[in-house]
Amino acid sequence: MSELVPGGNLPLPGGALTLRVPGPFDVSALVTDEGGKVGGDADFVFYNQPAAPGIHLRGDTLTVDPARLRAGAVRVTLVVSPADPGTALGRLPAATLHVEDQRGRTVARFQPPQPRQETVLLLAELYRRGAAWKLRAMGQGYADGLAGLARDFGVDVLEDERPPAAAHSPTAHSPAPDPDGYLKLVNPARAAAGSPPVVLDARLVSAARAHASAMAAAGSLDPESRDGTFVHQRITATGFAYVAVGEHLVSGPRTPADFLAYCLRTDQARRTLQDPALTHAGLAYLTGGRTGDTYWTALWARPLTADGLGRTCAEVVKLTNRERRGAGLPPLAVDPRLTAAAQAYSADMVARDFYSHTSPEGSQPWDRAAAAGSARRTIGENIACGQRSAAEVVEGWMNSPGHRANILKADFTHIGIGFAGGGRAGTYWTQMFGA
Repeated sequence: MSELVPGGNLPLPGGALTLRVPGPFDVSALVTDEGGKVGGDADFVFYNQPAAPGIHLRGDTLTVDPARLRAGAVRVTLVVSPADPGTALGRLPAATLHVEDQRGRTVARFQPPQPRQETVLLLAELYRRGAAWKLRAMGQGYADGLAGLARDFGVDVLEDERPPAAAHSPTAHSPAPDPDGYLKLVNPARAAAGSPPVVLDARLVSAARAHASAMAAAGSLDPESRDGTFVHQRITATGFAYVAVGEHLVSGPRTPADFLAYCLRTDQARRTLQDPALTHAGLAYLTGGRTGDTYWTALWARPLTADGLGRTCAEVVKLTNRERRGAGLPPLAVDPRLTAAAQAYSADMVARDFYSHTSPEGSQPWDRAAAAGSARRTIGENIACGQRSAAEVVEGWMNSPGHRANILKADFTHIGIGFAGGGRAGTYWTQMFGA
């Protein structure tokens, strides 16, 4: 696996490639000819036009098969922009590219220097050299917006091509139908606890339906299906990125009312159903298996936004510093470079399905801090997975001697927090310390 730097390139294996950029970003691509221009508007692949010959976009993942690109295509430029239009990329976590071959093996990773005020990043390009294809790392900021970039590549862009921000944001995704009247049952139960109503999201419904079907086929309750897919991986596969998540996996109830009654009389299930941080839901149930039981999957989430991620990480810092004050220690200051390293590592653990202080290629916390530009002499790291809130993760760290020692180490002066949703555990947290 190659760790690329800006300007670096490497030969690509044959077959389809998967290019993924996790985080609060829109991913798009431009297919161009020898003159550097598109052949027509169909060569601009983005959220409203997610496919072209040899190329397909789904959520944060672009699949490219160079052999199937349209005639004359010699280059595919991968572009990243904020999911929240107008947000400067410098306010978001670092965009990190993960490239896999058709067997799912990671062949390259690239994290460019953090842009500042630019709203578009030309992240990388696939280009043909003779009969072979190569990948070039770019990391070039672009200040004129996605529409301006598209025009410069020759795309005929209408001024109102992009829908308003609210219509594109996850929170305003088209609601799913509710034939069972689920919301009429759930939202009064949430209101009774002082929590705002949830809306059904078609992506969460799709993920819930797939998991309920898998459990019914297996005849057992399990967050992991027979094919190795975890329920949280089903959520992210639909393109729904989240900053908070909860789930119910239940068998037995025959109606939505019965299911709700079960959740309300079970402590943990009730807390999830009434969690005020969760704003979107998806429900599905299926009868099957050897016993003919009904298997339910209810998914609850809050969409990932830059502000939501920032608030979550700030809460971890606040709670960490509260613990330090209680021990008579000075608070830690937030370091942007440690934050970038921590965020990239949380996203990497989700993307490559591992959980360790040592990355698959052997890098250690101090290596990751240095790669993010940190010059701090002493580095420490806490990681965690599965916790559903800042309070829960800090409490877990404080109950572990080794993690507690990092939080209460007097020599540390700075901190950075990373969070990513997805993977087997659902949430992945990274806390980096520096002195």
